[in-house]
Amino acid sequence: MTTAAEALVSQLEELGVEVVFGTCGHTNIAVLDALSRSSVRFVIARHEQAAAHAADGYARASGRPGVVLVHVGPGLTNTITGAMTAALDSVPLVVISGDIPSYYRGRHPHQEINLHADADQAALFRPFAKRVWDVHRPEDLGRAVERAFWTATTGRPGAVLVNVPMDVFSRPASPYPRRSVAGPPGLSAGTAERIAAELAGAERPLIYVGGGLREASAALIALAEHLDIPIAHSLMAKGTVPDTHPLQLGMTGFWGRELTNAYAREADVVLAVATRFAETDASSWDPRFTWDFSRSTLIQIDLDPAELGRSYPVSIGAVADAGLAIRAVAEAALSHPPVERADLRRRIAASQVFVHDRSEEFPLRPQRILTDLREALPPDTILVTDVGWNKNGVAQCYELPEGGRFITPGGASTMGFGPAAAVGAQLALPERTVVALIGDGGMSAQLPALSMAVEQDAPVLFVVMNNQSHGTISDLQSTFFGSGFGCDFASGPDFAALGVACGAEGHAVRAPRELGTALRQAVTKRRPAVIDVPMVNEPVPTPGHWNIKDIYQGIF
Repeated sequence: MTTAAEALVSQLEELGVEVVFGTCGHTNIAVLDALSRSSVRFVIARHEQAAAHAADGYARASGRPGVVLVHVGPGLTNTITGAMTAALDSVPLVVISGDIPSYYRGRHPHQEINLHADADQAALFRPFAKRVWDVHRPEDLGRAVERAFWTATTGRPGAVLVNVPMDVFSRPASPYPRRSVAGPPGLSAGTAERIAAELAGAERPLIYVGGGLREASAALIALAEHLDIPIAHSLMAKGTVPDTHPLQLGMTGFWGRELTNAYAREADVVLAVATRFAETDASSWDPRFTWDFSRSTLIQIDLDPAELGRSYPVSIGAVADAGLAIRAVAEAALSHPPVERADLRRRIAASQVFVHDRSEEFPLRPQRILTDLREALPPDTILVTDVGWNKNGVAQCYELPEGGRFITPGGASTMGFGPAAAVGAQLALPERTVVALIGDGGMSAQLPALSMAVEQDAPVLFVVMNNQSHGTISDLQSTFFGSGFGCDFASGPDFAALGVACGAEGHAVRAPRELGTALRQAVTKRRPAVIDVPMVNEPVPTPGHWNIKDIYQGIF
């Protein structure tokens, strides 16, 4: 017999867990002690939100579930934002939290969440988590952890919580045997043929992809090329198909492209795969701007049956793994003759809006920052963004090289995601260059990520697009209310000096040409580095529509 904490760590090793992110507290140190004697790497995140974002970034980059270990009360409440961010982006995340001693429940022991109702800290996760387990006995811990990993990684991936009273960790328990998991659901041959026939017979077909299709990009491209079907993508799917592919229409919605939105409105058959038609991707679901299915056919494939028909009426709906489904449709399409749409390809080529800005203005225009990044970074760089220009501008007009990766917070659009998520991505893929492209607001929100990167020897490049403001919101407020009150900073930290203080490299850009030099030096040195880039507050072009503008104008 061992303790439940030791059995838990052995189980994590059996499950293939290599890294656990978290912080310490009196309710989880039994687990930390067991981790100290294991093959699992524990990453001290210094703040629980940073731990969750780092585990999220690790999961997105590695394809394996992120694991977070946190403490009772404020430890768990600090975790919520990061766990919710992962959940809304369908990222597998397993959170293990310590709780108050089981025999003191409801008596308000130290840090118990209990004021106007009986203690139930696990309930805080229920609105967004796929499942929550409250472990009451040590013999139940192994089964709960096993089911947590199954649930987080199967079906539509997401966040789960295993909540454990601290005394349970120290009680005797036996190791839990590892079980096998069934594979994901595929698409029947009949349904695949029906979808292929709809696409082959359409005059203006469109394939619209979301973030769940990355591993099947070759099959997607083969399908599109055989029937000459243009491909549009959501924010989360940037990079699934190379930006320079001749059938790549680009992103839809508020920050999308003119041609993409126009073609989406006029398409007669749309195959939507692994996307939930998020508000910004769908121009607030207003048929005047992006999607209009009043006279067209929508075919929707998703692992989550709740997404089928959520926003638009579906003619053919299928619950299936996106990769398996698109491979089946691509194979079925081969029975139909190939199609050529040379004029459409020319229109797509003429509409490309990739930035190539050589402006010598200082502070730099955001387009110039993206141009220097594109030229200085290796093609396979993982670009992790926060929110603002660094997310929307990159998704709209940054030419992501083939082999590159774009990681961003979509569903929650969480400020502070980028710095810590980049550290997690770097630990998952240590040989790759990882850049946290963030605003000064996002960097300020997750300063613990700097120390985490230095301590873990993770050579992340923190590129701070510094406009002394929450720029996107400031521009929105200035447009409709005449000022940026409450959005602009009176002063800000010297991020380069802060990086040096934390043990990283620090580069303060003071002239336009210094950015490219700093980037190349940082890539070569392979050390954590902070590059502080003064930037003008310039809005991202918005070809689509967002209902919030109507609200500000009193249009309901």
